[in-house]
Amino acid sequence: MSIPIFQVDAFTNRPFAGNPAAVCLLEGPADDGWMQALAAEMNLAETAYVYSVEDGFSLRWFTPAVEVDLCGHATLASAHVLWQTGQLSQTEPARFHTRSGVLSASPAGDWIELDFPCVAAEPVDPPAALLEALGVRAVAVYCAGPDYLVELTSKAEVRNAHPDLTALAKIQTRGVIVTAAANAGAPRAMARASGRGQPGYDFVSRFFAPAMGIPEDPATGSSHCALGPFWAARLGKTQLTGYQASARGGVVRVRPEGQRVRIAGQAVTVFRGELA
Repeated sequence: MSIPIFQVDAFTNRPFAGNPAAVCLLEGPADDGWMQALAAEMNLAETAYVYSVEDGFSLRWFTPAVEVDLCGHATLASAHVLWQTGQLSQTEPARFHTRSGVLSASPAGDWIELDFPCVAAEPVDPPAALLEALGVRAVAVYCAGPDYLVELTSKAEVRNAHPDLTALAKIQTRGVIVTAAANAGAPRAMARASGRGQPGYDFVSRFFAPAMGIPEDPATGSSHCALGPFWAARLGKTQLTGYQASARGGVVRVRPEGQRVRIAGQAVTVFRGELA
């Protein structure tokens, strides 16, 4: 029996940008070893496995190396596939049962809005090896759930960071977020042109997770569980737009709501096929 599989670029409105995720539509539970092997074969940041359950869909995420507890871009991609294949109507929210509890995705015009848990960023004294591996001078460092969040002085420093990924992989953390306000270290007129020459970004970020088999993630939904509340408090805004300044780039809208964060993005199907 063949198994449908899709590759979707998430947090972008055009192919070959944003973050690619594989979405595998199953008829029921699958063997963990098989799912991990397929994720390694796909060699994308995440491969998602989805099948129908009584009250929505089961959803699991695997990097090429490990299963993870939370992933934004592959959740967005999974919802996109369910709507595109007619498993859900175009107006019906997707309800996912995951290792991080029940998560939902709702259509919002040309965007998809995820309902994810809020992650607080708490100041910490970082291990010396962290900043050495990043090769940056930090404004401050925070613990943000399973990640470190490192604030830099400007978006240029975020974009120009060239971390030692081998050294970074030895640090006990899921991943490392580097971020700066879009207008930090630049005149206001330049801030309006943050991102890749497009206006309207409030902050920029990048995400590195070499210990998880992801040297740099192109566009990361789960990091915005922390980035959203972090920058909302500092910028005094309730709705923000972030630009993930990877080589592929990604645009993420965030709206903190108490203990939850609404994370919105767009998605494009690049190809569909069948596993033999």
